[in-house]
Amino acid sequence: MSGTIDISPARDGRLSKADRRRQLLETALGVIRDEGADRLTLGHLATRAGVSKPVVYDHFNSRSDLLIELYRRIDTERIDTFRKAMAATPMSRDETIACLADAYIRCAADLTGEFHIIGAALAGSPEKAEVYDELLGQSVAMFVSVLQPFNGLSEIAATGLCTALVGAGEALSVAIVRKKIPEKDAIETFTGIIRGSLP
Repeated sequence: MSGTIDISPARDGRLSKADRRRQLLETALGVIRDEGADRLTLGHLATRAGVSKPVVYDHFNSRSDLLIELYRRIDTERIDTFRKAMAATPMSRDETIACLADAYIRCAADLTGEFHIIGAALAGSPEKAEVYDELLGQSVAMFVSVLQPFNGLSEIAATGLCTALVGAGEALSVAIVRKKIPEKDAIETFTGIIRGSLP
């Protein structure tokens, strides 16, 4: 999902603030992939990105801020991929359910576990709880929107159901990342859960 970014320097050879931030986030993901989350410090990020520490501190106040930004970025990429998969063509109820289960599980378990690695690095942080809640809400809203034509539930009931479905999808994706269940089996299980939950 995450690839190299085309960053063009300004006329004086320096990156714009937005491009520098993207470069730092890409470099931070590279540190996590190559060396693990424990090695990701703001000082090490500066070294890997070839910039001074003040440049990194200009973008991130703390390691926790950096991890939260990475966590949000990966989730946004997952949701975008998920939306594209769901918007491809009009589908029947069963096709929608199958596509929803497949797209969500594949997106949630993608990136060789980087989302889960960053989440673990943030464990115990009050900020992580707030961000996780925000990201969970985005996924629930997506499920409500996709399943709305097929359930006939009130908004409150649909939100409750979709909250439970997203929780099941997250648990299955973590099981895939931890190699406790094959992806194919998780998708089949999730499809059955969604189908069986709709009125």
